[in-house]
Amino acid sequence: MKPSLFLSVFFLGSSLISSSQQFDSSLQHEVNDLKSDLKDLSFDLDQVRKAVDDIYWYNRIGDVAFIDKVYITGPPVNPETVKNKTAMGVNNPVKFYAYIFVPRGIDAGKKYPLLVFPHGGVHGDFTTYYAHIIRELMAQQYIVIAPEYRGSTGYGKSYWERIDYGGLEVEDADASRNYMIENYDIVDPNRVGIIGWSHGGMIALLAVFDHPEKYAVCFAGVPVSDLIARMGYQDDEYRALYSADYHLGKTAQENVEEYKKRSPAWNTNKLKTPLLIHTNTNDDDVNVLEVEHLIQGLKADGKKFEYEIFQNVEGGHSFDRIDTRIAKEIRLKIYAFLNRYLQPPKPLKSIGEIDKAAYITW
Repeated sequence: MKPSLFLSVFFLGSSLISSSQQFDSSLQHEVNDLKSDLKDLSFDLDQVRKAVDDIYWYNRIGDVAFIDKVYITGPPVNPETVKNKTAMGVNNPVKFYAYIFVPRGIDAGKKYPLLVFPHGGVHGDFTTYYAHIIRELMAQQYIVIAPEYRGSTGYGKSYWERIDYGGLEVEDADASRNYMIENYDIVDPNRVGIIGWSHGGMIALLAVFDHPEKYAVCFAGVPVSDLIARMGYQDDEYRALYSADYHLGKTAQENVEEYKKRSPAWNTNKLKTPLLIHTNTNDDDVNVLEVEHLIQGLKADGKKFEYEIFQNVEGGHSFDRIDTRIAKEIRLKIYAFLNRYLQPPKPLKSIGEIDKAAYITW
């Protein structure tokens, strides 16, 4: 091949490769833009889903409860996650919604026990998944507040990114308790408990650890207990929810002390509140080893508490929240423990009473 022809072929090939690379780069950029648009769209769809489920609450429990959804405040955002610390409003309290359920038929001249009920899930929310449980609580004449603490789904991207797992979300839950004491004369401030499952169980634990004087009792079901262990057995996608720059900003390996601070199992010395813990050996979300670490820590610190490790009960992570007979039996145990300290007017004592309160019976 003549040198001039060779050079022509060479430059033509180089040009084609360059054009192909530019095309691939442009195409990848468009794909990334589409992914970003779809993710943003998902936040809009979540808000629609939330609005529909809010209506569904009235359908499911409106016959037994007065329902409200209030807009209240918690602490400002975590200053460590604020990029512009001089921005307007950066020190303002975070505003969040909370569901309130008040039993129909109560006497406005009397005082009733209150349960603070934080939902589970990283970026979860309080949904009608809990409708039967709320019906059971209404039948016992508990008043319930369920905070949609910072990071909850259904309120847009900016609120979703205010997540502070094991941090200020706990203070949001406590702020919802304070709101009820300040605004509802029918709430007995000496009969306030906190309950939760999974991530909600973790919030319940941290709330009583940090504010023992405010809660008469705590139930923690399958609670996230040790974030360090959890980061070890979860996948990269899950770990990224915590190390995101708008959240903790570092992995557990990079900042082990921060993850310990947010883990009940590493803070058991703080317990002063009557506590019941439930876990299940076939839980495929919160591995039983986390809760065992919590139990071992409480025992090592000489704390008085109650617990039960259930053996392979059907339902796994949701074993005592679903609608099976054994789930109802376990909930009766939970209610019996809560009732010892909160003394609701009409405690449920049998499966038949649960069915009458929460399910269709003939």
